Amino acid sequence: MESYEIDIRGKVYPIKSIRNLCGHSIAPYKIHAGKNVPIIKTASKDKMEEGELYAIETFASTGKGWINEAGECSHYMKEYDAKPVPIRHAGAKSLLKHINEEYSTLAFCRRWLDRAGEKDHLAGLNYLCDAGVINPYPPLVDIKGSYVAQFEHTILLKPTCKEVLSRGDDY
Repeated sequence: MESYEIDIRGKVYPIKSIRNLCGHSIAPYKIHAGKNVPIIKTASKDKMEEGELYAIETFASTGKGWINEAGECSHYMKEYDAKPVPIRHAGAKSLLKHINEEYSTLAFCRRWLDRAGEKDHLAGLNYLCDAGVINPYPPLVDIKGSYVAQFEHTILLKPTCKEVLSRGDDY
């Protein structure tokens, strides 16, 4: 990836791999299932095994190649292994019921909550995040003015081959 560059509106940028992001294994209702698939050389000893699913992700940047969280959070996911905690906030309790029914442990965004009629949900969402029930996923950014791109395929490891489940007509 880093042997390439990109021309954007007449300016040429070198491309860097984003070093602190990676692909990952996937399990039913657990998007990040535990094994990482680095996009740069690491000392990882994780081994892919037959029958496992993976999100093979590459991330490129015209910046420094290091991502930080910044900006207002809009995306969330219920913690797969969340321990039961008493919810004393009425709005949070109602919101968690909606999240469990509609998304379970899959990702969702605040605008979906708005569309579903979950008005004034931010206080309840913050309560659930503070309680460790919901994980926030704020925007990821490199340096100001840089461009970032992601490409992803989902693969299934079969006994004799890999099957690319996300392959479509467009790629």
